[in-house]
Amino acid sequence: MRRKVIIVTNNPSVSLEEQDMFVDGTLLDVFRVCRDLVHKGHSLISHPLVGSVKPNETPYKSVVLSRKQRPQVDFQSLAIMEGSQRTAEKMLRERPLPNYSERVTHDFQAIDRSLLESALTSLPHTL
Repeated sequence: MRRKVIIVTNNPSVSLEEQDMFVDGTLLDVFRVCRDLVHKGHSLISHPLVGSVKPNETPYKSVVLSRKQRPQVDFQSLAIMEGSQRTAEKMLRERPLPNYSERVTHDFQAIDRSLLESALTSLPHTL
Protein backbone atom coordinates (compact mmCIF):
# COMPACT_ATOMS: atom_id res chain seq x y z
CA MET A 1 0.00 0.00 0.00
CA ARG A 2 2.69 2.52 0.97
CA ARG A 3 4.38 2.10 -2.38
CA LYS A 4 1.41 3.81 -4.06
CA VAL A 5 1.73 7.09 -2.12
CA ILE A 6 4.40 9.63 -1.27
CA ILE A 7 4.79 11.07 2.21
CA VAL A 8 6.29 14.55 2.37
CA THR A 9 7.32 15.47 5.91
CA ASN A 10 9.65 17.50 8.06
CA ASN A 11 8.98 15.24 11.04
CA PRO A 12 12.16 13.33 11.91
CA SER A 13 10.18 10.67 13.79
CA VAL A 14 8.25 9.53 10.68
CA SER A 15 9.48 6.28 9.20
CA LEU A 16 10.13 6.88 5.50
CA GLU A 17 10.32 4.59 2.50
CA GLU A 18 12.32 5.08 -0.68
CA GLN A 19 9.71 7.16 -2.54
CA ASP A 20 8.99 9.45 0.46
CA MET A 21 10.52 12.90 0.87
CA PHE A 22 12.04 14.39 4.01
CA VAL A 23 12.07 18.18 3.98
CA ASP A 24 14.77 19.74 6.12
CA GLY A 25 12.79 22.87 6.86
CA THR A 26 9.58 24.38 8.17
CA LEU A 27 5.93 23.48 7.74
CA LEU A 28 5.79 26.09 4.96
CA ASP A 29 8.70 24.36 3.22
CA VAL A 30 6.72 21.09 3.33
CA PHE A 31 3.75 22.91 1.78
CA ARG A 32 5.95 24.32 -1.01
CA VAL A 33 7.32 20.88 -1.86
CA CYS A 34 3.77 19.47 -1.91
CA ARG A 35 2.55 22.32 -4.13
CA ASP A 36 5.44 21.65 -6.53
CA LEU A 37 4.54 17.94 -6.63
CA VAL A 38 0.92 18.81 -7.41
CA HIS A 39 2.18 21.00 -10.28
CA LYS A 40 4.03 17.91 -11.56
CA GLY A 41 0.84 15.84 -11.67
CA HIS A 42 0.57 14.30 -8.19
CA SER A 43 -2.71 14.54 -6.24
CA LEU A 44 -3.30 15.20 -2.56
CA ILE A 45 -4.42 12.16 -0.60
CA SER A 46 -4.46 13.85 2.83
CA HIS A 47 -5.44 17.44 3.53
CA PRO A 48 -2.46 19.65 4.48
CA LEU A 49 -4.38 21.20 7.39
CA VAL A 50 -5.78 17.96 8.83
CA GLY A 51 -6.12 17.82 12.61
CA SER A 52 -6.83 20.40 15.24
CA VAL A 53 -3.24 21.63 15.60
CA LYS A 54 -2.85 24.96 13.81
CA PRO A 55 0.13 25.77 11.56
CA ASN A 56 1.32 28.41 14.03
CA GLU A 57 1.26 25.87 16.87
CA THR A 58 3.27 22.98 15.42
CA PRO A 59 6.59 22.89 13.60
CA TYR A 60 5.82 19.49 12.00
CA LYS A 61 3.65 18.45 9.08
CA SER A 62 3.28 15.28 7.05
CA VAL A 63 1.23 15.21 3.85
CA VAL A 64 0.28 12.20 1.72
CA LEU A 65 0.21 12.52 -2.08
CA SER A 66 -0.33 10.07 -4.92
CA ARG A 67 2.81 8.49 -6.21
CA LYS A 68 1.36 8.23 -9.69
CA GLN A 69 1.69 11.37 -11.77
CA ARG A 70 -1.15 12.39 -14.04
CA PRO A 71 -0.44 14.15 -17.32
CA GLN A 72 -2.52 17.13 -16.14
CA VAL A 73 -2.54 19.13 -12.93
CA ASP A 74 -5.20 18.11 -10.40
CA PHE A 75 -6.71 21.57 -9.94
CA GLN A 76 -8.66 20.58 -6.83
CA SER A 77 -5.42 19.45 -5.15
CA LEU A 78 -3.72 22.63 -6.31
CA ALA A 79 -6.49 24.83 -4.89
CA ILE A 80 -6.38 22.99 -1.55
CA MET A 81 -2.59 23.18 -1.40
CA GLU A 82 -2.38 26.87 -2.27
CA GLY A 83 -5.24 27.74 0.09
CA SER A 84 -3.58 25.82 2.91
CA GLN A 85 -0.29 27.56 2.22
CA ARG A 86 -1.95 31.00 2.35
CA THR A 87 -3.74 30.11 5.58
CA ALA A 88 -0.52 28.90 7.21
CA GLU A 89 1.42 31.98 6.08
CA LYS A 90 -1.28 34.28 7.48
CA MET A 91 -1.43 32.47 10.81
CA LEU A 92 2.34 32.46 11.16
CA ARG A 93 2.50 36.20 10.39
CA GLU A 94 -0.12 36.95 13.01
CA ARG A 95 1.43 34.70 15.64
CA PRO A 96 4.84 33.17 14.91
CA LEU A 97 5.73 29.69 16.10
CA PRO A 98 7.12 29.75 19.67
CA ASN A 99 10.48 28.27 20.64
CA TYR A 100 9.42 24.97 22.17
CA SER A 101 11.36 22.77 24.55
CA GLU A 102 12.62 19.44 23.27
CA ARG A 103 9.89 17.64 25.22
CA VAL A 104 7.17 19.71 23.56
CA THR A 105 8.63 19.23 20.06
CA HIS A 106 8.61 15.46 20.66
CA ASP A 107 4.93 15.72 21.56
CA PHE A 108 4.21 17.58 18.31
CA GLN A 109 6.15 14.93 16.38
CA ALA A 110 3.98 12.23 18.00
CA ILE A 111 0.77 14.11 17.13
CA ASP A 112 1.81 14.54 13.49
CA ARG A 113 2.89 10.89 13.27
CA SER A 114 -0.45 9.78 14.71
CA LEU A 115 -2.40 11.87 12.17
CA LEU A 116 -0.26 10.42 9.37
CA GLU A 117 -0.75 6.84 10.55
CA SER A 118 -4.50 7.42 10.70
CA ALA A 119 -4.48 8.76 7.13
CA LEU A 120 -2.45 5.78 5.90
CA THR A 121 -4.70 3.19 7.54
CA SER A 122 -7.79 4.79 6.00
CA LEU A 123 -6.43 4.60 2.45
CA PRO A 124 -8.57 2.53 0.10
CA HIS A 125 -7.01 -0.70 -1.09
CA THR A 126 -7.40 0.47 -4.69
CA LEU A 127 -4.73 3.16 -4.32
